[in-house]
Amino acid sequence: MPKTLALIHTSMVFVNVETMMKDMFAEIMPDVRLVNIVDDSLLPDVMATGVIDDDVQKRMSAYVKAAEDTGADAVLSLCSSLGPTIDPTRETVEIPVIKIDDPMTRRAVELGANIGVMATVPTTLGPTIDLIQQNADEMGKEVTIHDCLMEGAFQILMSGDKEKHDQMVIDAARELAKQVDIIVFAQASMTRLAQMVEGVTGLQVLTSSRLAIEYAKSVLDAIAFE
Repeated sequence: MPKTLALIHTSMVFVNVETMMKDMFAEIMPDVRLVNIVDDSLLPDVMATGVIDDDVQKRMSAYVKAAEDTGADAVLSLCSSLGPTIDPTRETVEIPVIKIDDPMTRRAVELGANIGVMATVPTTLGPTIDLIQQNADEMGKEVTIHDCLMEGAFQILMSGDKEKHDQMVIDAARELAKQVDIIVFAQASMTRLAQMVEGVTGLQVLTSSRLAIEYAKSVLDAIAFE
């Protein structure tokens, strides 16, 4: 029987806009059964208030528990903004729960000292920066983090205007590159632009999607051999 990975989505971006993650899952874990849990009201709610309140925490916890109840062997939360909900949620279930940014933020600290963090949604910056700093503290490494927000770009992407969204990201990356030695995309929705941004900046760009999926596969493989 195949292993099951539950994916928690807080927008439709990976369902019908940026569908590259479907290809990554098919490539990296073709034999794994995927279960998609989607609540596209969560991210707008958090963006509207700028905070994760008790209601949002309860909803995310309920989705993780539902994933466990459906027989999932592990959960991958695909939303950077909702990352802070995962730590308390992990204590309520028996299966591994992975934040999409966990592997990427560790890699950023391993590779960089002046780290640029780019986002198109304000609520993703804080959680991503916090994870980078947490990893730096654990490694005993000093890092300087520079944040860069392309305000409104995510809404433009969701409206279907990829070209305008892409140009906003590229223009901002050119400026950010003057201050940093590595760039981190705080949202998987920007993954498609990594190679292009590397070309215009000459810097390595880290994205969460592939690293998270590869890490999730390693977690599932470890469970398989217990």
